[in-house]
This record gives sequence, C-alpha cells and structure tokens, in this order.
Amino acid sequence: MKKMQAMPVRRTWLRLGATLVLGASSLLASGAAVAAELHVITSGAFTEAYKQLIPIYEAASGHTVRSSFGASVGNAPDSIPSRFARGEKFDLVILSETGLEALEKDGRLVPGSRLDLARSHIGAAVRKGAPRPDISTVEALRRTLLEAGSVAYSASASGAYLSTVLFPKLGVEERLRQTGKRILSERVGAVVARGDAELGFQQVSELIYFKELDFIGTLPPEVQQSLFFSAGLVQDSSQQEAARHLARFLRSAAVAPIVRATGLDPVAEAPAR
Repeated sequence: MKKMQAMPVRRTWLRLGATLVLGASSLLASGAAVAAELHVITSGAFTEAYKQLIPIYEAASGHTVRSSFGASVGNAPDSIPSRFARGEKFDLVILSETGLEALEKDGRLVPGSRLDLARSHIGAAVRKGAPRPDISTVEALRRTLLEAGSVAYSASASGAYLSTVLFPKLGVEERLRQTGKRILSERVGAVVARGDAELGFQQVSELIYFKELDFIGTLPPEVQQSLFFSAGLVQDSSQQEAARHLARFLRSAAVAPIVRATGLDPVAEAPAR
C-alpha cells in the first residue's frame, strides 16, 4: 500500500447498499429478536467504516446504535480510557489492539471477547499542492523527518509508536523535540489542512478523506506499524448479546468492501464472484 488515493466511499456505499442490506439481513436473522439500544465508542481509524456500516446495521437489525468517538489511548478528555475512567457507560468498544488489551487488563472488558475487525497502517500527508517529500525508503523517511519544518502526529496509537519507537530508531528524536506536534482530540489531517503543520502522520483511514491534503504514501515496510482494530464487550453491559451481534456484523465478509474502501484491510474478505 505505497500509494493510495481517497476512494469514492459514498459511491461505493450506493453501489453495494442494496446487496449489503440483503446480506446483512441474512446474517442478522439469527440475532436477538428484541430491538436493543446499543452504546458504542470507536476510535479514529475505524470511524469512517463505522459511519458507513451503522446505518446498514440499524436498518437490517432493528437495533438502535448511539455512537461516541475517542482516541484509543492517551489522557485527552475525550479518549476512550479517559471516558471509561469517568464512568461513562458503553456496550461495545472498538479501538486499537494495544488500547483494547489495556482496557481488558483493567477489568473493563469481558475476557476473551476481542474480535479483530480490520488492520490499519500508518501513512503521511501534506497540504494539497505542497511539495511531496519522499518517504518510500527508511533513509528517505529519515531525511524527510530531519528536513521538515513541522511534523504532526497523533496522541493515540500511531503517534505513540512514532514518538517512542520510530523516531528514536531513526535517530531523529532530538529534531522532533523541536518540530514535532503531538495532536490531541482532533485528526492530524485537520492540522495539516489548515497549515499548522507541514507534514502529518496518522492511520491511513484517518488521512485519506481530507480533500485539502495530498496523501503521499505509507511508512516503508521495514518500519511500518500494522495494528488490528478490534471490538470488545464491556464488562458491566446489560446488552452483551446484542453488542456481540453488532461486532460480528462489522467483521462479516458482506461488509468487507466498505471496510477496505475506507483505507483499512478487513479481517474478513468478501467472497469472490
């Protein structure tokens, strides 16, 4: 996935919509008959896929989904760990595998309930029309990081990897102390789009929807972080069966084309035609 253009997700949804509703209806027929109201929180990387899929799920299942959004890790007020710490109630959580493991360790999630939905990769973008730096090799990436006037990265899973693993590994940590911008509570793409950073790194699925940006590619394979984004059942939820039902739908082969169109690699693949 060295280069990726923003895909026409809305057109994909319209083309697949009728087929998916029929397929989802078949998948969901075995679910609970009583309509439920589910409270779900999802982190950024899965957000675009989630927003496309939830209306399909609601139409096919009769359940209602109330949605919240926050970073997988970190102490920002709207991050998923912070919201759990404040006592906010959810039935299903969708976040990076590292974030999920931390919540499970804290006793927030049902042990063994993890269901991997998709795999995500880190990419980079610049403001539309700006020079496109080279990140195609490890040495080119290192040079680009040293030369960039400002570099934005997430305070969540991808940013934690960049700041604690990749920057030290490349020997650019000291330079990034001066030029790095750790972004809380908004997407890195928004910061780059308004000109507050020259170069931005985040999950591909969180960058490719900004029309004001040029996506320049993913990190080289040798230093790429590939993360699962996974669903987990919340320990004290009274809607665990319905929440499990939704998680299975989000992982199903029927919806894999939409998941892939949003910049993620779905765990389940759509059957060949």
